[in-house]
Amino acid sequence: MSETHIQKTAQREAPWNKGRLVGQKRPLKPKEVWNIRARLQIDARRRDLAMFNLAIDSKLRGCDLVRLKIDDLCIGGHLRDRATIIQKKTGRPVQFELTEQTRASVEDWLAMLKIRDGRFLFPSRVHQEPHISTRQYARIVHGWVKSAGMDDSAYGTHSMRRTKAAQIYKKTGNLRAVQLLLGHSKLESTVRYLGIEVDDALSISEQVEL
Repeated sequence: MSETHIQKTAQREAPWNKGRLVGQKRPLKPKEVWNIRARLQIDARRRDLAMFNLAIDSKLRGCDLVRLKIDDLCIGGHLRDRATIIQKKTGRPVQFELTEQTRASVEDWLAMLKIRDGRFLFPSRVHQEPHISTRQYARIVHGWVKSAGMDDSAYGTHSMRRTKAAQIYKKTGNLRAVQLLLGHSKLESTVRYLGIEVDDALSISEQVEL
């Protein structure tokens, strides 16, 4: 077999992801969250600021975030402190909190929307679509990361979902709490999602009584 043939065979058999950054996207660090939020505030990008703050607080998958309706967050014309939705992927309910700064940014965005019952919180600018798509959301996230001078290939929509969960785990070591907040049915899913070492996960899990 000639050397040229061997080289061509090796090229064909090379993994598709060789040289590419794949796998789980990094969660944002607190200073990176502050950086992106500050830029959105300075640029007065009300929709994006509300979306960013909600993405961090809610820890929702992109498919659930883009489908949020005003009624999911409001009751009697006022924003809730906590909200509950049914996850599209699992069909299971998940609850999340809305911090003060998130409520403030959502209220600013709602003032621009001219609230109507049943409307999607992030409507699409494309007439055929009722709300922004997950693909649009992904592009928006990459735009946030780029604007902060970060490598956008290392981050994605799951970075938003993982950010607060990673900080909660880091500060408390409470896997059960993170599992509930992410809406995972199994603790093992939370372990994989956070990228926790097995020994570390087991030692913490032993301390959690159900």
